[in-house]
Amino acid sequence: MKYRKKPIVIEAEQFRAIYERGENVYAPFCVKKRLFRRGWWVKTLEGWYRVKLGDWIIRGVNGEFYPCKPDIFDKTYEAVTPRKDE
Repeated sequence: MKYRKKPIVIEAEQFRAIYERGENVYAPFCVKKRLFRRGWWVKTLEGWYRVKLGDWIIRGVNGEFYPCKPDIFDKTYEAVTPRKDE
């Protein structure tokens, strides 16, 4: 059998530049700096996942967070409202 994803509306933010000249410019509240593992991480239902610039942080239907690579995000989702950068 084949299945189609149900059409639901999700919230997502793209992970962008964090520091400019030592100042904290922007980071979604769900992304944390984890010094002992180097880099930026988001806590998901399955544990901590590393995120990189350009990744999308998605809030799931139950309020959980998970990262998504830009190419997969573009193939899976379309904007319901225009993005802030458009």
